[in-house]
Amino acid sequence: MPEKAELRVVNSLPVQQPLIRKARLADVGEMFRLINYYAERQRMLPKTQLQLYENLRDYSVAADPSTPGRILGCGALHIYWENLAEIRALAVAPELAHKGVGTRMVEQLLNEAREIGIEQVFLFTYEPTFFSRFGFIQVEHRTMPLKVYNECFHCPKFNKCDELAMVLHL
Repeated sequence: MPEKAELRVVNSLPVQQPLIRKARLADVGEMFRLINYYAERQRMLPKTQLQLYENLRDYSVAADPSTPGRILGCGALHIYWENLAEIRALAVAPELAHKGVGTRMVEQLLNEAREIGIEQVFLFTYEPTFFSRFGFIQVEHRTMPLKVYNECFHCPKFNKCDELAMVLHL
């Protein structure tokens, strides 16, 4: 597991609506802390800074427009094939849970998928109720195309995955 994620908890809500934008190099440190905060609590898979840098173009962030450098949430749309993508590493600052940041992130990632012509988006999650609001349906892991398991081989939970698989046809 990566080094311990020291998350800066800021108890104030942003004055303005978060700005959803593509991630930048300067965001990686905050993304790392946010994702691994939840990974340490077994709520999502950990990410190394190397993984975040290598896949930076997949990521979008919810940035606080009133506080430069403050990242309120992040998530990625990872393309697997001409018609298939995964939403991964969706994380929201804990003090902003249930405040709409995650919803805005998912909406943006789904819009991005539609814009580039993706037909199906999948994800693995511990939060099926949240994702079902967008139309995702739960499916058996074995129904997923084999290509999605490429990264599963590197997962610490390989062969004992307890996340739920969900798909959405756009």
